[in-house]
Amino acid sequence: MKQICILGSTGSIGTQALEVISQHADRYEVYALTANNRVELLAQQARQFNPAAVVVANEDRYDELKSLLSDRPDIKVYAGRQALNDIVEAEPIDMVLTAMVGFSGLEPTIHAIRARKKICLANKETLVVAGELICQLAQENRVPILPVDSEHSAIFQCLVGEGDNEVEKILLTCSGGPFRTMTADQLANVTAADALRHPTWDMGAKITIDSATLMNKGFEVMEAKWLFGVPAEQIEVLIHPQSIVHSAVQFIDGSVKAQLGVPDMKLPIQYAFSFPERLHLNEKRLDLFKSRSLEFFEPDTSKFRCLALAYEAIQRGGNMPCILNAANEVVNEAFRRDRCSFPQMADIISETMQRTPFSANPTLETYLETDAEARRIAENLLNIKH
Repeated sequence: MKQICILGSTGSIGTQALEVISQHADRYEVYALTANNRVELLAQQARQFNPAAVVVANEDRYDELKSLLSDRPDIKVYAGRQALNDIVEAEPIDMVLTAMVGFSGLEPTIHAIRARKKICLANKETLVVAGELICQLAQENRVPILPVDSEHSAIFQCLVGEGDNEVEKILLTCSGGPFRTMTADQLANVTAADALRHPTWDMGAKITIDSATLMNKGFEVMEAKWLFGVPAEQIEVLIHPQSIVHSAVQFIDGSVKAQLGVPDMKLPIQYAFSFPERLHLNEKRLDLFKSRSLEFFEPDTSKFRCLALAYEAIQRGGNMPCILNAANEVVNEAFRRDRCSFPQMADIISETMQRTPFSANPTLETYLETDAEARRIAENLLNIKH
C-alpha cells in the first residue's frame, strides 16, 4: 500500500485525487491531508479517508478543525506553515501530491524532495518560481517529479519509451479560455464572473482566471522547460478549443506524437500515482466519432500580453519568473475582487517586473524576499490605478 500526502486536498486537484484513491483502495492509502482554509471539507475528507494527520495552513482555523475532529483522537491535527513543511517529511509517506495553489506550495515541495518523497507535481508555481533549484534538489536526492498538469502529463506520456531521441519541438495546447475570440475593446469590459465560465475545464478560481489571461500557459511553458530540458524557444503554444489533444511532441525526424483524451484531470493524476503502470479508470472515454473537428490557432499575444510577459521572464531568468508569479497572484485576486480590469492585469505585472530588483543567481532566501517585494510593488500599483 502506497502512502500518499495530499497538499491541498480540498481544491479541484485534491478532491479528484481522492476519487482516484477511492477507486484503487487496494493500492493507495491517505497518510495526510492539508488545506488552507476549508476546514469543514477537510474534516469530511478526514472522516472518509482516515489519515494519520491533517494540517490547516491558516493557524486561525486550528481550533475549529480540532473541534470538528474532536471525536477522532486517532487523527492528529496541526496548523501553520511549519506544520506543512514537517508533515511531508513523515517516514511512512511514499509520495506527495503538491496540489496547493500559488507560491505557498514551494517550501513544502522542497521539504518533500529533501525527505526523498516521490513528487506528483500539480503546483506549477514551484517550477515557475524556482525551477533551477527544484531540479537540482531532485537530482541530488534522486527524487522523481511526475507531472500532474494535463499538458505536461501528455508530454511525459509522449516521451515514455523514446530514450535519448532528440526532441525538435514541444507543442503545448491551450483551450484559449472564454475570451479567445473577443476584441481588445471587448476585453476591457469583461468581468471575473465572465472569466470563471471556462468552456471546457473545471478548475479552481485562480487557475481559471490565469487560463483566461493565458498566464497559465506561460507558466506551463516554464514548467515544460524544467521538466523536459527543452529551451523555451522550442516550446510552441497552440490554441486548441476542443481540449482533446492535451499536448504533443515533435521529434527531429518530423514525427509528432500526441496524447488525446477527454478533458478530465483524473487520468493524469492517476498516471502520476501509478507510473509506469496504467490502471483502469472508471471515467468517460474519448469518442473520436463525436469529435468531428480538431482546431489549432496561434495565440494573439497583443491581446493576451501575459503569455508574452511569461516568455520575457523566461528569457531574463534569475528571479524574474518569481517576480512575474508574485505580481500575477496579486492582480489575479484583484481582478476577482473587481479592483482592476482585465487589461490592467498585464499592465501591473509588466511594471512590477521593471521595478522589482533583479537577481541573476537567486537562492531560496532570494526567492522569498523577491516574492514579498514584488507583491508589495504590485499592490501599490493597484492602489494607484484603482
